[in-house]
Amino acid sequence: MDRIARRALVIGGGAAALMGVAAGQGGARAQGRWPDRPVRFVVPLAAGGAIDFVARQCGEVMSRQIGQQVIVENRTGAGGTIGMDTVLKSDPDGYTILIGNDNAASAPHILKLSHDYTKVLLPIIDIGHQPLVLGVHPSLGVDSLEEYIAHAKANPGLGFASSGVGSNQHVLGTWLARETGIRLEHVPYRGAGQAVNDLVAGHVKSALLGPTALIPHHRAGAIKIIAQSTEKRAPTLPDIPTLQEGGAKGVILDAWYAAFAPPGMPAELVGQINAAIGKCLEDPRLRAAFEQGIMEPIGGPPERLGQLARSDSEKYERLVRELGIRPG
Repeated sequence: MDRIARRALVIGGGAAALMGVAAGQGGARAQGRWPDRPVRFVVPLAAGGAIDFVARQCGEVMSRQIGQQVIVENRTGAGGTIGMDTVLKSDPDGYTILIGNDNAASAPHILKLSHDYTKVLLPIIDIGHQPLVLGVHPSLGVDSLEEYIAHAKANPGLGFASSGVGSNQHVLGTWLARETGIRLEHVPYRGAGQAVNDLVAGHVKSALLGPTALIPHHRAGAIKIIAQSTEKRAPTLPDIPTLQEGGAKGVILDAWYAAFAPPGMPAELVGQINAAIGKCLEDPRLRAAFEQGIMEPIGGPPERLGQLARSDSEKYERLVRELGIRPG
């Protein structure tokens, strides 16, 4: 059984007025004022990665703003699907919220699931975007994507770590290998934290991950980030070339982090939570933390996230089919 990691962020004072609850499809539905008790942010990957970072930063600010405790709960396993399924099966009462990423769009196609999370979970808000980055251990002896490709051609089966099977990183590594004519071995972990630890220790020689977990080690010289996945260099990583600049033409992927609700949540309540998280994204301390974590705050209405998620699901469905990606 997976260990459930819980961390209470900030306990706000003063309880909100009690809200009325009426029975509805999928569970109790909030009809009165929200919130009147603690809110749970479910993170589908282990602590130490970008999703966990986003959840804890938003949770800390939101706790102060709504006057209720926000608890971050890491529900890991099965490529993030255990955590996503936890939210999918929860009551749509506003007290269980998924803080996830575009794994919700990629995992259903790689793992051949019977449902697409981007179609069954309700979008709340697009929280932040960032590139994925390619980090290498110094012992690999490469300083650029060109050198990485040359090394991989001379040493077929070079391993790259990711935060799990079905992740956007899994797709990106397979895509990069095809477009550059190299053979890479996918080494999935149960979250970015474990992957980073093994990369820093040299147990795995390269990794495709979000920059939040890698940038401190890059700055300390323990690993080296040699490429980023966006079309243009992120403003927060101006010195890191893109994969395209390194010869991987057309290999472009933006990672997004967002909040989703269980199906059946009333639109009014979705709007309340959208407004609460949107207000968090305006907080100066959160924005400073996001900048340090190479995260661009986004925000916007639920409909915008819904369009992005469904579009990415179609993109990943095509990539998984064309690249022949399998869970193993």
